[in-house]
Amino acid sequence: MSMPTDSKPIRWWPAIVIAALVMISLLIIWIPDRPNRQMQVMPTMLVSVVSFILTSLWFFAFSRLKGKIRLQGLGVLILVFGLSASLFRIRGFTGDLAPNVEWRWDSTTSVSVREQSSGVLGIDSPQFLGVHRNATLTGIELESDWVQNPPKLLWRLPVGEAWSAFAVVGRSAVTQEQQGEDEAVVCYDLLTGKEKWRHKDKARYQNPMAGVGPRATPTVFGNRVYTFGAMGMLNCLDLETGKKIWSRDAVAEIGAEIQEWGMTSSPLILDDKVIVSLGGRDDRSLMAYNKDTGAVVWGGGNKGAGNSSPNLVTIAKVNQVLIFNHKQVASHDPISGTLLWEYPWPGGTQHVAQPVPVPRDRLFVSTGYGTGCELIQIRKSDQGEFTATRIWKSPRLKAKFANMVYKDGYIYGLDDGILVCLDLENGQRKWKRGRYGHGQLILVNDLLLIQAESGEVVLVDASPEGHTERARFPALDDHTWNNPTLAAPYLLVRNDKEAACYELSLKAAN
Repeated sequence: MSMPTDSKPIRWWPAIVIAALVMISLLIIWIPDRPNRQMQVMPTMLVSVVSFILTSLWFFAFSRLKGKIRLQGLGVLILVFGLSASLFRIRGFTGDLAPNVEWRWDSTTSVSVREQSSGVLGIDSPQFLGVHRNATLTGIELESDWVQNPPKLLWRLPVGEAWSAFAVVGRSAVTQEQQGEDEAVVCYDLLTGKEKWRHKDKARYQNPMAGVGPRATPTVFGNRVYTFGAMGMLNCLDLETGKKIWSRDAVAEIGAEIQEWGMTSSPLILDDKVIVSLGGRDDRSLMAYNKDTGAVVWGGGNKGAGNSSPNLVTIAKVNQVLIFNHKQVASHDPISGTLLWEYPWPGGTQHVAQPVPVPRDRLFVSTGYGTGCELIQIRKSDQGEFTATRIWKSPRLKAKFANMVYKDGYIYGLDDGILVCLDLENGQRKWKRGRYGHGQLILVNDLLLIQAESGEVVLVDASPEGHTERARFPALDDHTWNNPTLAAPYLLVRNDKEAACYELSLKAAN
């Protein structure tokens, strides 16, 4: 007579094979030095899902475990899934495309005021990446000993979702936020965090991977605030009251498409014009509007929009507007919008980091997802024609989100989340160290002020001699992609949940 099924020996070998295959797969994924971390994170998630399915199939169908044990296992599985669904939620993804898991009840607190400011008026930071749009601040020195001179929290408060940064003029700190179905431009008092005014437009951008809300940083010029929303709304507002002066649904007007990650162009003010990247065809890729009336001044280019912002640069002694489009780096005449030159760039990745002009009419360009970086030489002929040619190409700096900075012959940036120093002359790496994730950075004299993706703020020496971390503190508590704003001595940081203002200690002038 045959034995009952439940009395047969447990079949362990399939579980052992599954475990061995998982271990081998993880070693294959993680041991090699791959060109980008997403090529490790995403296969790891796939291996985890497949191994769970195979293990469950073995446990319930082929293990020969007693029916009672399998029934108990099913109950535990249902309980775990039920508790996980009720306790946790996925709120977007990290820069490495791993899910950002948080408690369902997790929320920021109300306004928190810790200390009174010194009352010193800060240095204005009126636009994206500061006064010169290069994430570089000179003429001040930060105290790098944050044990003896810790950053002083002035205020911390919840804000609407967005990846915008702050623009600061005087005591006005302006940013963009998503408030339900409305895109909002909000002005806060720099020293207290008190809301001064709020302007709303009926618009909402949402993407499961990229999150919710506006992307671009406001620009303050004179007594006006210029903003560009994720759905293509271009606004001109009064700085003191938030009253609308003019507004255009710019993307819809020219028949352009909303980009995969939303519209991200921070407005550039140039003479009497406000310039934004829309990505339209028929000479409407880059558009200029009259800054006082909103009337169209010119359009130029035909490529789709990237995720960078226009910038005024001087190359070969010629002023030009630089823009990183979907499949090219391009330069336009600031008076007419005419395309001066273009340089092709792989279009399969997001073009986010601003191209960096460097001495001798050269341009440093980098993107993530394994693409890498190039140094480009721009020349102007006697006939006035421009050419753009590659000097060198390297995989050693892949800037996904973070902007890069130049100092004394070296480029500093986050290579797929790890800080790296490159020699500009040959593209060779001087050092690579410090995993700060897909955050942002500012060059402050000889220090790199890094806003890590974790929310921490870190000070690192900007030196080719090696990676020296001077200080760090937890400025925010969640994943942070927004650019920090240093209106020295005030540091404004924010992410898609909260914002905070810290007063930093400065070294006395000699």
